[in-house]
Amino acid sequence: MTRGVIVFVDDEPELCQAAEDWLGVSGFTIATFTDPCRALDAVDPAEVDCIVTDVRMPVVSGLEVLRHFRQVDADLPVVLLTGHGDVALAVDAMRQGAHDFLQKPYDADHLVAVLDRAVAQRRALQELKRLRRGDGAATMEDRLVGQSLAIAQLRRSVLHLADIDVDVLITGETGTGKEVVARALHDFGARSQGHFVAINCAAIPETVFESELFGHAKGAFTGAAGERIGRLEHGRGGTVFLDEIESMPLALQAKVLRAIQERTVEPLGTNVVRPIDVRFIAASKVDLREEAAAGRFRSDLYFRLATVDLQIPPLRARKEDIEMLFTRFALAAAHRFGLPHPHLDAVELAQYREQNWPGNVRELKAAAERRVLGLGAGSAAPTAPDGSSTLPELVARFEAGLILDALRDANGVSAEAAEKLGIARRTLNEKIVRYGLRDHAQ
Repeated sequence: MTRGVIVFVDDEPELCQAAEDWLGVSGFTIATFTDPCRALDAVDPAEVDCIVTDVRMPVVSGLEVLRHFRQVDADLPVVLLTGHGDVALAVDAMRQGAHDFLQKPYDADHLVAVLDRAVAQRRALQELKRLRRGDGAATMEDRLVGQSLAIAQLRRSVLHLADIDVDVLITGETGTGKEVVARALHDFGARSQGHFVAINCAAIPETVFESELFGHAKGAFTGAAGERIGRLEHGRGGTVFLDEIESMPLALQAKVLRAIQERTVEPLGTNVVRPIDVRFIAASKVDLREEAAAGRFRSDLYFRLATVDLQIPPLRARKEDIEMLFTRFALAAAHRFGLPHPHLDAVELAQYREQNWPGNVRELKAAAERRVLGLGAGSAAPTAPDGSSTLPELVARFEAGLILDALRDANGVSAEAAEKLGIARRTLNEKIVRYGLRDHAQ
């Protein structure tokens, strides 16, 4: 997944080349134009995530570029590049719908930060439109959302393994999305037309476990009024997902191991061995190797499942994905509840990025839904005695607010903001990065 498709328009060829080099290395797909007229004719807004254009150009100005694309696609972000004397002009352009502006000479890292936010906004709005149309999640990027290296690698692994008929073990903390990964392996593979049978091993009582999984004949036990096909056999041609497999009793693990190895089941009350054509995917929130070493899980079952072990990173290891995930969850919740999507400013999003989210993506989704419902995002993190937040979070929130106010008063000039705050410019820049406020600084 590209970091974003960017069109860069500037009549100075060396600036176009520099932008192409830097943004290309940073993971963006970029097209540059020194002739704005050609850009207006050649660019299809549906294929682009953001337009970056100089303000002062011969024949066609950046403001005309802005107005053109705003008319064609009002949701397409346009970022303006201005000279020192054009700041008032750029502020006026913001009122006309420009996403942001950068003063030349701009900092390359700052440009990347602005583009990341523009791309996230663009894709979030496209997601909202998709939700309103009722479309399904058609791509892997729709299923496993994020721009971090960790999630990009996971997407590549899932796509690679989807069509390979090998059993897979998925390991990750609670709430990281193990079933989402399992469904993606099923839906993007050759077995997608078959059943996806999800079995929560912790939720099935041991007394009925064999009957549930393997089926039974009529009269096999008291209450067995008729024949029943087990869930493993029901998954024929598809996928069986064994969730929380670490909770499976040891006595039953041997029977499940045999079914996995032999690809057969023997329903209770019969001597008939039935073949099953399924792919097994198991998930665990603990390290099964350690569980096996401690005698709490069968080592032979672990080694049978762990031919491929997909590790899902916790949310705290992919914090750069939090804004995109939160925005997507909020859009989906707003659509589902028939409520407006809340405005999320940089300070609020920075606070979300600073949280540890022990419940991972599941907790983040619940927070986004509470935010849409007007109940506050909330957090499972420890709180202060008054229930508001922890002391470090309160301090960070207060500090980020002061910095944002200073930047606004200084029209984004970090040197002036640093002087106003009484701190070194380098210190301020470090805090701007920490709180995700680079879009507000020059």
